[in-house]
Amino acid sequence: MAESQARQTLTITRRFAAPRERVWTAWTRPELLVRWLGPHDWPAVSFEADLRPNGRWHAVLRSKSGEELEQGGRYLEIDPPHCLRFTFQWESDNHEDGPGVQTEVSVELIEDGPSTTLMKFEQRGLVNDESARGHEGGWQQTFDRLTAWIESEVIG
Repeated sequence: MAESQARQTLTITRRFAAPRERVWTAWTRPELLVRWLGPHDWPAVSFEADLRPNGRWHAVLRSKSGEELEQGGRYLEIDPPHCLRFTFQWESDNHEDGPGVQTEVSVELIEDGPSTTLMKFEQRGLVNDESARGHEGGWQQTFDRLTAWIESEVIG
């Protein structure tokens, strides 16, 4: 049972070549999130956020063929530039998890040198192993896009 429970929690650790404040800004400004959120084949085309406890966020991802997936949730904890916690659920019927399955995401940012940030990402409450694998693939690609964005963009 413990092994099955562990599979329903996804943990990803990434190191970014950027100060913690820059990574925090990338996670918390909608006009920046829309530039890197989503897997390679499903990039975000819109992102809206009310960045306050219990504030709502909503994103739309679009495939190359034009199919859309909507996701959203509420912010639970905002502790700049250390920790961001929010609920996550698919709001589209065409995702394998289906609407109404709510998970909880935490993003912890740790200074790891003068210009390096360690991100500890965790998503809890995934419905099964297949869902956890799917989310892991999507988040890994998303964080690849975040890495590329951080390396190429200047935040104003």
